[in-house]
Amino acid sequence: MSTTTLDDGAAPPATAQPPEGGHPPLEGAARVLGTIAVSAAVFMNVLDSSIANVSIPTIAGDLGVSTTQGTWVITSFAVANAITVPLTGWLTQRFGQVRLFVLATLLFVLTSWLCGFAWSFESLVFFRVLQGAVAGPMIPLSQSLMLASYPRAKAGMALALWSMTILVGPIAGPLLGGWISDNYAWSWIFYINVPIGLLAAWASWQVYKSRDSRRYNLPIDRMGLFLLVVWVGALQIMLDKGKDLDWFASPLICILAIISVITFVYFVIWELTAAHPVVDLTLFAQRNFTSGTIALSIAYGVFFGTVVLLPLWLQNTMGYTATWAGVAAAPVGILAIILSPVVGKMLARHDPRIIATVAFLIFSLISYMRAQYNTNVDLFGVMLPTFIQGAAMATFFIPLTTISLSGLRPDRIPAAAGLTNFFRLVCGAFGTSITTTVWDDRAILHHARLTEVARPGEPAFDHIMGGLQNLGIDQLHGAAMLDRVINQQAYTMSATDFFYASAFIFLILIGLIWLARPKTADHGGGGAAAGAH
Repeated sequence: MSTTTLDDGAAPPATAQPPEGGHPPLEGAARVLGTIAVSAAVFMNVLDSSIANVSIPTIAGDLGVSTTQGTWVITSFAVANAITVPLTGWLTQRFGQVRLFVLATLLFVLTSWLCGFAWSFESLVFFRVLQGAVAGPMIPLSQSLMLASYPRAKAGMALALWSMTILVGPIAGPLLGGWISDNYAWSWIFYINVPIGLLAAWASWQVYKSRDSRRYNLPIDRMGLFLLVVWVGALQIMLDKGKDLDWFASPLICILAIISVITFVYFVIWELTAAHPVVDLTLFAQRNFTSGTIALSIAYGVFFGTVVLLPLWLQNTMGYTATWAGVAAAPVGILAIILSPVVGKMLARHDPRIIATVAFLIFSLISYMRAQYNTNVDLFGVMLPTFIQGAAMATFFIPLTTISLSGLRPDRIPAAAGLTNFFRLVCGAFGTSITTTVWDDRAILHHARLTEVARPGEPAFDHIMGGLQNLGIDQLHGAAMLDRVINQQAYTMSATDFFYASAFIFLILIGLIWLARPKTADHGGGGAAAGAH
């Protein structure tokens, strides 16, 4: 399809932008193959956001860095991914939707191979940044391609199938990453993307190549893009390095904070006044979009913080191997996969706010259950809340996505989907940094309080040390053993503090959901579907 060049580099009017080229829905085998191809590509993308979670101790040890530093493997991917998501709209009009999706998939394969080939921690983080950057457009485009493949009446089911892919990735990631780390080299968590990505790109091109969207020669908001990269990057580095550098006692952290605040303010002002903004912030004038996006983003940040914290606690504190930490997280997929199609059908008949409220109540319940953990918890005790969480995940993404897109004009749906995914991914990255920081800080606090009674003269301390001496253990080694026990208790108590806070946050977010006023006609995803046909 030829590229249309516009005078003065102006963007095409909304009426001249057929989001999916005006093509009818796919049918039969073509729809099945298209669904599988798009789902495989997105599964590969989402998998990489979590597969490294349980492998961080292995990667960090192999590359000679601390476990806390190792979380850069997660955050570098997430931040780079989030920065490029808002560019999806411009890139789609410049290159064509199908071409962009296939190109992004192939580049993702290349950067995955480079991540596996990394020879140092710095090179791994650099390649993860590249991988996250090329992955940015894949999720919004996959959502749009999936909706375009189905009739408008089945838009809810299309969203359900798409959501299942988004949900299964974080579930399979820890299990697959743990198994690979324990039985093979950690580099294979990236090499496995190569065959999947190549097949997905080939199949997507075969199905969708004749359905590409029109292309336009559009200008890019360079200043807006620059400000976006600077404020997101500065804030993320500040959050990630703040704990190690003692926060605002460090000149570097103070400088990063100032840069982040100033560039964010300029970014907002610039994007609201630019002729062709890289991010359409006027979407936040829509009540449904604002409440749905904020609720989805904050909840995802808390949820993703749990996804990172649980395997770290199980491995570093409870002595689980990477494989068993993955096994403990696996049951979340059972109810998520079973219930997602049911939720897709329910959206056509029920208020999405009710379904999302149920999701947050379940999230709050399982957070409270995890807050009761102690160092004696067994594998079943860890897996039960994880199994129940599957129901929350199935009722989480679909209704909140529907709420966010409800009431928007069809020509604004692609930009809205990109902006929602941007904030979701940024909050996921921030959730990782904040969770690991709070976990360590609270553990230090609990350790200090516990050691107040672990000194000579205290009956409990003297009793334990006397028992160890009777077993032939000298005082020095006995004190070291006791310190390990205190550390285990401190990090467990810190984890339960986080779970208590999570339960409270999910309850508060219910109020945000009910600020929205979604139109009943959009309950089945009609608004989203309108933007896809």
